[in-house]
Amino acid sequence: MKVSDILRVKGNSLITVTPDEPLSLAIQIMSDKDIGSLVVMEHGDLVGMLTFREVIQTINNNGGQVGKTLVRKAMDDAPMTCTSETAMDEVRRMMLNRHTRYMPVMDSNRLMGVISFYDVAKAVVDSQNFENQMLKAYIRDWPEPDEKSPAKA
Repeated sequence: MKVSDILRVKGNSLITVTPDEPLSLAIQIMSDKDIGSLVVMEHGDLVGMLTFREVIQTINNNGGQVGKTLVRKAMDDAPMTCTSETAMDEVRRMMLNRHTRYMPVMDSNRLMGVISFYDVAKAVVDSQNFENQMLKAYIRDWPEPDEKSPAKA
C-alpha cells in the first residue's frame, strides 16, 4: 500500500495559510474546519506546517497569549514530507520516529495533499479487515475431501 492509496480515498483538498498571516486567524481556521494542521504556502511553495502542537507551544511561550504572533514564528519550517509513491510501512516508521502526526505529500515540488497519523492507521485497519474477510471466505469455501478417495493424514 502506498500514500497514493490514502489520497485516492481521502481526497486532496487543502487548506492553507501564508506565513505572514496572524496566528489567531490560523487558529480560527483550524477550529472552524475541525482540522489539526494547516499547510503554510508562500508563492506557491510549501514553506512550513502549522499543527496544534506548534500552536500550543507558541501560546505557552507567550505566557498564554497569541498576541500579534504571525504564523511564520509558530510554524515548523522544515516539515518532513513523503511522496505519493512512498510505501505505507515507510510512512509509519517516519511518523513514529519524528513523533509527527501530519505529513505533506509532495511530488516534484508540487503539494499533493496531507496525510495524518489517523489516515495511516485507518488505512492499515481497513487493509487488515479486507485481508481477514478474504481469509474467512477462503476458509468457508474450503473444499470438502472427496468421499471416494481416502483422506490424507
